[in-house]
Amino acid sequence: MGNYQQFLKSKQVAVQPSGFTPDSLCPDLFEFQADIDRWSLERGRAAIFADCGLGKTPMQLQWAESVARKLNKPVLIHAPLAVSKQTEREGAKFGIPVKVVASDIEIRKPGVYVTNYEKMQHFDPSRFGGVVLDESSILKSFNGATRNLLIERYHDTPMKLACTATPAPNDFMELGNHSEFFGVLTRTEMLSTFFVHDGGDTAKWRLKGHAEEEYWKWICQWAVMIRKPSDLGYSDAGFDLPPLNLRHVVVDGKNAMDGFLFPVEAQTLQERRDARRGSLADRVSACADLVNASTEPWLIWCDLNAEGDALTKAIPGAVQVAGADKDADKESRMLAFSDQQIRVLVSKPSICGYGMNWQHCNNVGFVGLSDSYEMFYQSIRRCWRFGQKKPVNAHIITCEQEGAVVKNIERKEADAMRMAREMVKHMSVYNTEAIHKQTIRTADVYNAGQRMALPSFL
Repeated sequence: MGNYQQFLKSKQVAVQPSGFTPDSLCPDLFEFQADIDRWSLERGRAAIFADCGLGKTPMQLQWAESVARKLNKPVLIHAPLAVSKQTEREGAKFGIPVKVVASDIEIRKPGVYVTNYEKMQHFDPSRFGGVVLDESSILKSFNGATRNLLIERYHDTPMKLACTATPAPNDFMELGNHSEFFGVLTRTEMLSTFFVHDGGDTAKWRLKGHAEEEYWKWICQWAVMIRKPSDLGYSDAGFDLPPLNLRHVVVDGKNAMDGFLFPVEAQTLQERRDARRGSLADRVSACADLVNASTEPWLIWCDLNAEGDALTKAIPGAVQVAGADKDADKESRMLAFSDQQIRVLVSKPSICGYGMNWQHCNNVGFVGLSDSYEMFYQSIRRCWRFGQKKPVNAHIITCEQEGAVVKNIERKEADAMRMAREMVKHMSVYNTEAIHKQTIRTADVYNAGQRMALPSFL
């Protein structure tokens, strides 16, 4: 038995923490925020999976300021478009100087800097003592160019922090991308350790039944997930979400798709696109009726360029943020909506759906709905987040043929909620271990015990 225990121990390679214990933290942080920051600084490389409105921005700012002060080096925060300016504003509120930069030339001394992901290649990663990924779900794509570039460029960066509300909204194995970014386990190593191919399809993986507990225990060693402060034993005072009212508006699907005599539920991607194009005018009209009858701010999400164009024409004063716009124009319009200089903002979730705090708005409309639950979740969470004072009304406007899209989103939402419950459940059990013990990296170690004898003919 002793030899077997030694064998098991040899399979574990300790990854020593690369962090430090901070001298002091901002007194304006909530207790749970300060404790999470302290743990993540001691770990050195950690993920904070915190729901929208729980203060990821002040936590990452405090983390970055502590690293810059300790290592006497600059720390770079990568953020989505327009979130950089928002982060700068948050820094001023918490007394942490933050500068928005576009390239290395603007960095001349240690401190906290923030830039957009699109400008990543304008920076030399060796200059930084730490890097922060705001909305780090950008790592979710297995073979995405941005994911691979982030992992490669910051491989040797001493301190790393990743912050997002949706690390992998309905796919457990996507968490391996965060692990690989931190250098804990590569995605391939994680899959071979905790997952198995599902049936004969080698593209599908599922957690091994006997490994599920160990998988979540491993996740909790380098990540904290929190949906509300009480998940980690703190008070929820001040962190109560208002009601979310999901209102389905179904327009008449009187136009049959190509190849069909009568309207039927769209199943394939092409059928869904045909259904959206055929019902575009009716869906835009239904949304415009709601918005034009109101004097409150509205955030309207579309999925097609034609939807965005039609909405801005049908709603007086509506401003669109489109993919073809210059980055400076996108940013200025998003910030103008934040400052309530624009009443109605129209855009796609892929453009404006990440990172922005728009609690001043409690009316949301979906005129185009894709199959991405993450896009749906993030889009609603721009308004329905901690700090929102009013009930949020989300109007999902579809045609009769798009029922399959709605069902798909509902299924993914159920999967996402299950994943969140699993992570929080295990976090409550392993929180102490995750915060105070070193991460364990599973690896195969080969120790040659015999000399190799080559055959005589060699």
